[in-house]
Amino acid sequence: MKELKKLPIGEEFFGNIRTKGFYYIDKTRFIAELLKTRGSVNLFTRPRRFGKSLNIDMLKSFFEIGADRTLFEGLEIEKERDLCSQYMGKYPVVSISLKDVSGGDFQTAFDAFCTVISDEAARFDYLLESNRLTQYDKAKLIRLIEGELEKAAHLYNSLKLLTMLLHKHYGIPAIVLIDEYDVPLDKAYQNGYYPQMVELIRSIFSQALKTNKNLEFAIVTGCLRIAKESIFTGLNNFKVRTISDVRFAEYFGFTDDEVKEMLRYYGLSDKFEVFKEWYDGYHFGNVDVYCPWDVINQCDRFCESRNAQMEPHWENSSSNAIVKDILEGAAEATKADIEALISGECIEKTLIPELTYTDLDSSEAKVKQTYLWSVLYATGYLTDAGEANGKIHKLIIPNREVLGIYEEKIRSWFERKVISNTGQWQEFCTAVKSGDAESVQVLLDCFLADSISIRDTYVKKEMKENFYHGMLLGLLKVEGNWIIKSNAESGIGYTDIKIVIPAEKTGCIIEVKYAEKGAFDSACLAAMKQIDDSGYAAALTQEGMQTIHKFGIACYKKSCKVIYSKEVTCHIQCQLDKL
Repeated sequence: MKELKKLPIGEEFFGNIRTKGFYYIDKTRFIAELLKTRGSVNLFTRPRRFGKSLNIDMLKSFFEIGADRTLFEGLEIEKERDLCSQYMGKYPVVSISLKDVSGGDFQTAFDAFCTVISDEAARFDYLLESNRLTQYDKAKLIRLIEGELEKAAHLYNSLKLLTMLLHKHYGIPAIVLIDEYDVPLDKAYQNGYYPQMVELIRSIFSQALKTNKNLEFAIVTGCLRIAKESIFTGLNNFKVRTISDVRFAEYFGFTDDEVKEMLRYYGLSDKFEVFKEWYDGYHFGNVDVYCPWDVINQCDRFCESRNAQMEPHWENSSSNAIVKDILEGAAEATKADIEALISGECIEKTLIPELTYTDLDSSEAKVKQTYLWSVLYATGYLTDAGEANGKIHKLIIPNREVLGIYEEKIRSWFERKVISNTGQWQEFCTAVKSGDAESVQVLLDCFLADSISIRDTYVKKEMKENFYHGMLLGLLKVEGNWIIKSNAESGIGYTDIKIVIPAEKTGCIIEVKYAEKGAFDSACLAAMKQIDDSGYAAALTQEGMQTIHKFGIACYKKSCKVIYSKEVTCHIQCQLDKL
């Protein structure tokens, strides 16, 4: 049996993927389209984990002098024979990634930037033997290699200096590749030194990318398009390719056909629909794409076990702290819009193409709201539902994974609101513990009135139920003395919520249903029937619970209905019969 190629989880080096037996989805036509349409400086913005770093390394592998041509054998770019002959292996290349330039203070981040430059300069130590460089040139290179960049001016000039030294040695202008340029800005904003980092990056970029005769062209990638006035000041022939642009759309992310072929290769074709539901839905330009990080990681899970659960991989791969902060402070102002989004509807919003982090601190509510939607769109938390009308976009949540992120955030708002009203929350817990269904219904209605509901739209019924299930679970978990399990195996199935209250030998089974179009009675009855038919109370009896409360809860928008039954174990019942 033929051995399958490995899945390239976390592999961002093109050469490794091509030589060490990894599966590769061919994106090399990106090179041809880039050469035909590029400007002097080209900025590509895409969400995290959509293949920017791998594409940057692919460009380096293609253009750099001494390129290994065998890496591109059998790939699409090989068909462009004249282009390969003219460009492959013909340029000195400076390539840096700023993804690790961070720190709790500016000096730490500055030192990290110096390390990045030093490591890249060390790749060119052969220039110390060049007879085309002066001793003065070589002394400057040694300073870069040894990281002697304590003076800001030395770091400002570092990239330009490398292009100059390479140009003098080869007689050919250099290509500059800068990956994840906005990560240091994100970290700086979070840690309070944003103006200093803006000045640092502006100064480095200005010297290296503006009127630099040693530069052939530059490619810069990032998640956000930071305003030209703050970073890319004065750059001529500056081209920006965002997720709204048609050109290059298919080169970041996986298309339907690419996912189908990948799943076929690994014998997982029957999983296509669930992959589409969870990880597809991003609309870049005129192309629908999947998040590559999700597809590769989940494919790996299924290769281990065909019964593996679907998981949110992208959500956990990058902090995107700026997005979490935005959502944290926007609960009330955006409640209606987020309610529509999680219901599967689209919302129309004006987006701004260029952003500055300082807009977050604006005292104008309208500015902050525009910034909110623009960042959520650029970072992949929202996507286009159709063609934009100028700056007005129809926005939707792209897929099930991202929907889960919103639901989790809503639950955290909900839990904080509950905790802040200690008396009402304690009354609710007491009602659950004692089997007071009437009070459970009244109090849960009060909590739902302050929350965000799922509208009766085309979102799947099980996803609506999951939303209310999650909110109820979060509410109950605030009680730290109870043992609470979600989707616990019990009887012949999995109950939504199982509660064990050890001190009182009491257990609870809660089954949540979505009452479509307000059909509370039938939904409640279906919940109770499921509890009884599936024997969910059996596990609690085995654990020694003497009183078992069973709740069937139906939710619709911001209302609920609760029905209830009770079981008393045989041991207690026998004692009662003797009295």
